Amino acid sequence: AIQGKKVIVVEDIVDTGLTLHTLMPALEAMEPSDLKIATLLYKPEAMLYEIEPDFVGFEVPTKFYVGYGLDYDGFGRELQGLYTVVEVQEDE
Repeated sequence: AIQGKKVIVVEDIVDTGLTLHTLMPALEAMEPSDLKIATLLYKPEAMLYEIEPDFVGFEVPTKFYVGYGLDYDGFGRELQGLYTVVEVQEDE
């Protein structure tokens, strides 16, 4: 029950905004007194919805990140830093 309470949604990364686009109306319907969004990473260039986080750790380019709990197909979640995934092409 969040009615009348101050709520902060904490995200690891806000990319296209699809998760928040889906989640925020459901939370707003529960009538909190205040509803804010905090995210460690924010990709403003990738946004498909008009949602802007209230608190942003870092604005980052539209790349794929791993580490600190972010993973790529289950890999990299345990890394102690943030890294971008680069595609390596092998010579034939």
